Amino acid sequence: MPDKKLALLLQGLKELESAVVAFSGGVDSAFLAAAAKRALGDTAVAVTACSETLPDSERTESARIAEAIGIRHVFLPISELTSPEFVANTPERCYYCKKVRFSAIRRWADSQGIRWVLDGSNFDDASDYRPGMKAISELEGVQSPLLTFGFTKDEIRAVSREWELPTWNKLSAACLSSRVAYGLAVTPERLKQIEQAEAFIKTFFQGQIRVRHHGNLARIEVAPAGIPILTADGNSVQISRFLRSLGFQYVTLDLTGYRTGSMNEVLDFS
Repeated sequence: MPDKKLALLLQGLKELESAVVAFSGGVDSAFLAAAAKRALGDTAVAVTACSETLPDSERTESARIAEAIGIRHVFLPISELTSPEFVANTPERCYYCKKVRFSAIRRWADSQGIRWVLDGSNFDDASDYRPGMKAISELEGVQSPLLTFGFTKDEIRAVSREWELPTWNKLSAACLSSRVAYGLAVTPERLKQIEQAEAFIKTFFQGQIRVRHHGNLARIEVAPAGIPILTADGNSVQISRFLRSLGFQYVTLDLTGYRTGSMNEVLDFS
């Protein structure tokens, strides 16, 4: 990656004077937080939105990563479930999620006298179905520097590795609500089912895992290497038994394997 692009990012961040980074602890937000810390010093703050859609493990991980970066870190209680539009879980769900989440972070930033809120969307996100990006564009005082300066996911990982960030090779993650089939209401109970199901499956396989919630059916997606592990003698029985104990009647393994945004495969973009 050209050093010029990185220099432009750091200069652009420096010109903001102060900023809050919406911080999940993922690859993108961790890199953006590290860049903001380098450019702004103590006037950069990482804020993690704590809601029912964030797994407890990710909440703990975000604190560890923020400490490694050396940036001030704040947990901000937020509940997207206060939005009926979000709970309804239409294909525009992410729009309402971002609207609730970033409006709350923006209000917190205002209370602290901080000028900007930064979103970690990158250049690759622009080619995917991301209704949440529309919400970001509608809010004043919120911007997406990695998108503005054209940083791809591969470039973010490469610089993160150079900077020795612990997230440089972290698996991609998404909020728990992204596992709930469109049209099925997003509820605390369903989010907890997904979180507990994925945590249990991770005791068998540490690669990419998603448990997609289709009401009484759980559809498990794992990286191809994990399929024979989950179907090995005894493993499938244990997994099925545990997921049924969570309230699922049927437990399936998607033979196509894990892929980003598989819930969007039912949408018609024509």
